[in-house]
Amino acid sequence: MNGNITLTMIKPTAVKNGYAGPILAMINQAGFRIQAMKFMKLSKEQAQKFYEVHKARPFYKDLVEFMSSGPIVAAILEKENAVEAYRELIGATDPSKAEKGTIRHRYAGNIQENAVHGSDSDENAIIESDFFFSRVERY
Repeated sequence: MNGNITLTMIKPTAVKNGYAGPILAMINQAGFRIQAMKFMKLSKEQAQKFYEVHKARPFYKDLVEFMSSGPIVAAILEKENAVEAYRELIGATDPSKAEKGTIRHRYAGNIQENAVHGSDSDENAIIESDFFFSRVERY
């Protein structure tokens, strides 16, 4: 059964480049409802914990450094089949392979600085949402 939430993070380069507003507008226009949202800077330890699943991968250290390099916007998005719908909206991880009109096609610089994170499964959407937001922070 598909869930109705997903987590997104607008990554540091996208925030720095002023793309948070346009990205949030695309999310809104695609019919997502924002349940919770934070503007924050991840500590190195928080980034390590969030991306712990990738610890053995060669890109882990660079990813942690990048994600703790500046502010992000984290948000829980709600919509029917949220994970699948959001993955379609954001496009391929590699922005050079992302479909025209997707968030990553429009706003990403490269495969690491790919503008946004999106949960890859309903299970991870719950885990990731719980990482950033308590139940009382959700509306």
